Amino acid sequence: MADKLKFSLALLLLAAGVGGFYYLGEQPMIVRVLSVLIGLGVGVAVAWFTEPGSHFIQFSREAIVEAKKVVWPSKRETVQTTGVVFAFVLIMAVVLWTTDKSLEWVLYDLILGWKKL
Repeated sequence: MADKLKFSLALLLLAAGVGGFYYLGEQPMIVRVLSVLIGLGVGVAVAWFTEPGSHFIQFSREAIVEAKKVVWPSKRETVQTTGVVFAFVLIMAVVLWTTDKSLEWVLYDLILGWKKL
């Protein structure tokens, strides 16, 4: 129950920050943006101390550890893979263009006779 209250308070603080943005309509934009950022920051700080917040923090830490385990491709591998993709796209474009023009010729010239001069 306490976590729900804390989470509700966090949402209210965020809403208060957004409401402050509109309430301070006559103030400079920096003041209005700061009200949203302060509401967001305080809301996140309150949500941090809830059980779902601590689970999210733990999940984020585990995600960072897993991302560090990834073997990222070297620059050379990246350039080679990109080249293969571009070559495949070019070949497929030529194949599809050839198929389209062949079907156009068969349908319009041979079957329908629309392009005869």
